[in-house]
Amino acid sequence: MNLHQALTVLPGVGPKSAEKFRKLGIETLEDLLLYFPFRYEDFKVKNVLDLEDGEKAVISGQVVSPANVQYYGYKRNRLRFTIKQGEVALAVNFFNQPYLADKVELGGTLAIFGKWDKTKASLTGMKILAQVEEDLQPIYHLTQGVSQASLVKLIKLAFDQGLDLLLEENLPQVLRERYQLMPRSQAARAMHFPQDLAQYRQALRRLKFEELLYFQLQLQLLKAENRDFKKGLALDWQEEALEARKAALPFKLTSAQERSLGEILQDMKSGLHMNRLLQGDVGSGKTVVAGLAMYAVHTAGYQAALMVPTEILAEQHFESLSQLFPDLRLGLLRGSMKAAEKKDLLSRVESGQVDFIIGTHALIQEGVNYHRLGLVIIDEQHRFGVEQRRILRQKGENPDVLMMTATPIPRTLAITAFGDMDVSIIDQLPAGRKPIVTRWIKHEQLPLVLDWLDQQLQVGAQVYFISPLIEESEALDLRNAVALEQELAAHFGVRAQVALLHGKMKAEEKDKIMQDFKDKKVQILVSTTVIEVGVNVPNARVMVIMDADRFGLSQLHQLRGRVGRGDQQSYAVLVANPKTESGQKRMKIMTETTDGFLLAEEDLKMRGSGEIFGTRQSGLPEFQVADIVEDYPIVEEARKVASQIVADPSWRQDSNWSLLAEHLTEKDYLD
Repeated sequence: MNLHQALTVLPGVGPKSAEKFRKLGIETLEDLLLYFPFRYEDFKVKNVLDLEDGEKAVISGQVVSPANVQYYGYKRNRLRFTIKQGEVALAVNFFNQPYLADKVELGGTLAIFGKWDKTKASLTGMKILAQVEEDLQPIYHLTQGVSQASLVKLIKLAFDQGLDLLLEENLPQVLRERYQLMPRSQAARAMHFPQDLAQYRQALRRLKFEELLYFQLQLQLLKAENRDFKKGLALDWQEEALEARKAALPFKLTSAQERSLGEILQDMKSGLHMNRLLQGDVGSGKTVVAGLAMYAVHTAGYQAALMVPTEILAEQHFESLSQLFPDLRLGLLRGSMKAAEKKDLLSRVESGQVDFIIGTHALIQEGVNYHRLGLVIIDEQHRFGVEQRRILRQKGENPDVLMMTATPIPRTLAITAFGDMDVSIIDQLPAGRKPIVTRWIKHEQLPLVLDWLDQQLQVGAQVYFISPLIEESEALDLRNAVALEQELAAHFGVRAQVALLHGKMKAEEKDKIMQDFKDKKVQILVSTTVIEVGVNVPNARVMVIMDADRFGLSQLHQLRGRVGRGDQQSYAVLVANPKTESGQKRMKIMTETTDGFLLAEEDLKMRGSGEIFGTRQSGLPEFQVADIVEDYPIVEEARKVASQIVADPSWRQDSNWSLLAEHLTEKDYLD
């Protein structure tokens, strides 16, 4: 048996089951072994007196009051009863699970896994356990049709058959010894079935280092390749034409925009290959800077390409650039184009009849040939992997590359996360932009907010409602969002059209709903956090974020930036009852500042590196187990090692590093 075989070689896995697992990205035996849990539950029974406020734990006790179900609101109910552990009586509440009442017998003993509320001496139950397990239970991300039990059973089966022993080692012995890292096969087993927390931490440390080392090696190789191109293009843009274009703008650039544009223009003229990251907080005016850089390239006789993650963003950029440069020939490449339309556009791009081309990753596919490509701009660049950046650079004659991101990342972190790019920062808002007023309220104050929203809707405002992804099951997340949509529709009735946007929808569905929202056919948009960065709806003035304490500061800031795009006063309402001190602190900071860079620094301080059960930071390259913010010390170490290795031109022949070269070749990263 080899690990590249399909899951169907395992007993009990037919084509239908395999299809369900494929949705999770599990197609081969290797995928299964490396599909790690995102957290663990400790199912040992705890003494209630030892629990911290907000801690999740298993509590066992005798049922001393009968189960009682109270109904309130649409599909909302609470099951209540009391248990006694020793001399301590505590209330147990289960929300929206009335069927559990059958398991609660007066006088019987129950083990309940739930969240402890010290002040109320109550437990919010998550599940009633049939038996108490004495170990850590892995919790995996799921999809419809795949349960925790069936996934754990399959992973257990793979390990029982000894498949982990077939996992090839991909870290050289010299590094494993230097950092005292466990072997890869042992780490994989300990990730799924750790003997204790200490062993799990060691496995996690090993896998994080592996992931970050390979990421840094790819960046260092990219950097070395950049140096290998003896020079980039010397784009001799025309200063007078550019100044005239700037003067014709309906607004004056901020000094931060001027500074960033100056750095980009200098790079383009220099003849060295530009590889720059343009960071700008939400609403800081990066698009104008990018547009002027594209125009400068046009005056030098070259084409410019702008690549964005989604079609709706591509259309938005196409519209705004068409307004800024009505005299230029712009092309919009969409995946949904008809064949004849696409063929016509591609032939115009190739013959030089298009000055700017805007599109999604379709811009780097085969068959897209440029006449004379001078500049490539990648918006929200963390969505595009190292490999895609490499392909882009090979289009044309080594065009200059400008990456853009609206995620405020502390400068030191940006340099480490994105290799040796030069970094330009726009840290000022354009004049006339009103700062977003942010308020933090408790759940019980929500009715007051709904009354206030009625007034906002009457004066024509539109509203976002964010429902967080809080469960490990997509089906439950969706149910939460649907319940919120139904409650709002019931509350507002004919006064507002409510729509729902979520991650499981097809791209066309999402685009249609976003378009309806932009066209004001929808007044309230309920969404899980799939609202795209940069989507511009000037009339959306209110952002309500439910359970806001479940998000990190940077993510809250990104979401808040969806409003405040017009000239009207905009608001963000954070609805949260945080149990922890850090949750309360996050809410407070959000109401005090709208400076994304300050928030990013705070996030870095508050998150620390010891949080193994935390949520993931958004807006940075995505990893399976590593987190660039949380694991900053490992990132730094991996960067040092990678740059030392690649600094030696003959590193591939060195017996210490041949394993790394082999692995990179396998992944098509080295020739």
